Amino acid sequence: MNAAPHPRFGPLVAHLEGTPELDVDALLADRSTEIIVCCGSGGVGKTTTSAALALRAAEQGRKVVVLTIDPARRLAQSMGIEKLDNVPRPVPGVSEGAGSLDAMMLDMKRTFDEVVESQASPEKAAQILSNPFYVALSTSFAGTQEYMAMEKLGQLHADAVASGRWDLIVVDTPPSRSALDFLDAPDRLAGFLDGRLIRILLTPARGPARLMTAGLGVVTGTLTKVLGAQMLRDVQSFVAALDTLFGGFRQRAQKTYRLLQADGTAFLVVAAPEPDALREAAYFVERLNEDRMPLAGLVVNRAHREPRGRLSTERALVAAERLEEADGADGAVAGGGRTAGLTAGLLRLHADRGRVVARETHLRRRFAAAHPDVPTALVPALSTDVHDLDGLRLVGDLVSRGSQ
Repeated sequence: MNAAPHPRFGPLVAHLEGTPELDVDALLADRSTEIIVCCGSGGVGKTTTSAALALRAAEQGRKVVVLTIDPARRLAQSMGIEKLDNVPRPVPGVSEGAGSLDAMMLDMKRTFDEVVESQASPEKAAQILSNPFYVALSTSFAGTQEYMAMEKLGQLHADAVASGRWDLIVVDTPPSRSALDFLDAPDRLAGFLDGRLIRILLTPARGPARLMTAGLGVVTGTLTKVLGAQMLRDVQSFVAALDTLFGGFRQRAQKTYRLLQADGTAFLVVAAPEPDALREAAYFVERLNEDRMPLAGLVVNRAHREPRGRLSTERALVAAERLEEADGADGAVAGGGRTAGLTAGLLRLHADRGRVVARETHLRRRFAAAHPDVPTALVPALSTDVHDLDGLRLVGDLVSRGSQ
């Protein structure tokens, strides 16, 4: 399946045999772009890319907030903030006279608490928040982190529209095991809370005794054996207290989904030039296209540069072998053997780099053949980790230059 970028993101310069080049600076400068969602598999540099783009946009005049879901908390260190939490905090060191940059890290449970507190009366909210089943659900239920990331995005967008505090939100999506988790999670969690089992548990808690039919008695009796009486009472108490919020969860999930599909949103798929990462990137691209999400393009991080000079991989290997053979036959003469050995080693390093570049280029071409219309930016690998704003500025510059 070919996946085309959203019509808003073009025209672009061609590279890699006709693949369009991603113009990151044009994307950041476009004031109609209100949300940038960086997605991809774990370990490909989503967090660093998100932070670098947010900083670059801020220093080009945008009012930016970046939301990260990074368990290693590298973003806080890179941005010079002692601690990131569920509240957006100003980032010190942004160029004077530019825009502004706030950063925050998702607190999954606190975000869930905020949803409950905003939708329920103080008494009912207190009852829900203290319930043991709710505590488990809000901290460990599969998909809760992805749902709350999208919930927090909705909150930030509503705040931005109401207050004008930000004109761009950059989202670093959770490091999901599946490439599709963050898209599916809102509907999955809402479906669970509005599901048949929950309704069965709710019926005896809120209805008259006559509604407790023999069938329901069998179900609850079985659940008591599986979960235990106390656990079942906690679940029923939680469901009864949450009853008035069921419709709200589904409505909020649908609203967030529409926000992701809106023209003001741009998705950037982040990958590394490795088979698994590009395979996940292909899943993302195809799913975004199927769901009519506005795909801006692909960022391929940690790519290796072509070795300098015109010496091919094959010629470098042949030259290294000849030097090693000559050194072995003649022995070291006045240090010449040592020099020959060093030269042969450098030639082999040159050949190894050439093979790595050839493999990465093959993988990129295979991706481009399947998705020829996806704009791409190629970001070279850095020799050191990014640990400060200067490092993020360098990454932002490299992303903006793409394949140059």
